[in-house]
Amino acid sequence: MLRLGAVLDEWKPKPGRGADPLLAARAAWPELVGADVARAAQPVAIERDHVLVVLTTSPAWSHQLAFLEPEIVRGLRAQSETQALTRLRFRVGKLRAAAPRPAGTGGPRSASERVPDEAPARTLDDALSRLRRSVERSRAAHRAGGGTFCARCDAPVDSGTTCLPCREDDERRRIFACERLLFDAPWLTPEEVIGSVDGLDAAAYDRTRRRLLRGWWDEMRRAQALHKLRRPIDRVRLRKLASSFVLLDTRIDPNRLEMDSAVRVNALGELYDFVREIEQT
Repeated sequence: MLRLGAVLDEWKPKPGRGADPLLAARAAWPELVGADVARAAQPVAIERDHVLVVLTTSPAWSHQLAFLEPEIVRGLRAQSETQALTRLRFRVGKLRAAAPRPAGTGGPRSASERVPDEAPARTLDDALSRLRRSVERSRAAHRAGGGTFCARCDAPVDSGTTCLPCREDDERRRIFACERLLFDAPWLTPEEVIGSVDGLDAAAYDRTRRRLLRGWWDEMRRAQALHKLRRPIDRVRLRKLASSFVLLDTRIDPNRLEMDSAVRVNALGELYDFVREIEQT
């Protein structure tokens, strides 16, 4: 019989697609940052935008580890389960004490694969120096094995010039720029929008346009429901939203579009009366 806490502390997730990124980060943490840092800082959660929250024992640890954040993130991105992590956020709190490891027990790694325990560092600077040396050894091994590093964030990559998170970030930036143009200048032709956004192609433009039209329609429907309940609504945004929706949906020249034209009535459909009321208020 073993204590449940000891078993949980010993268990590590098996690598592979679909593994929980937080569990994978916790499993890799001691070997990534070293035993000294692991005793003073532990991953506890993943927030939106792929931010890993790290709990530390003191503000001094949070401050010092913030300087090493790029190296730690690069080490985490080297794993398939945690390659989507973008940054770290440090919080001070009480760490959960790890249960003592029973002799002879083992998890997914055999005893021969374990990194030997080092004597605890005497100072915070000593612990951070060990972490820096560990990071450099890892990067040197990756380089010696023929690996390269991302041109943008310097994360290890097996092939290509950029890592997957950076490529996804580029795509998000392109889509955001496209969305802004379609909202602010919906009269622009597809060719003009595509020419204004680096890397945007016709397929991505069409997907973004269709998604925006659906989203804007749903937003106006929700506003209509709130208006019927006499709840507050953003009238300025709704007027702009309705105008952008009609222009983007019909592709009509804005100089030819009249407030009560048949084109506008057909585009807004059941929402036309609601939009006209908002515009006249």
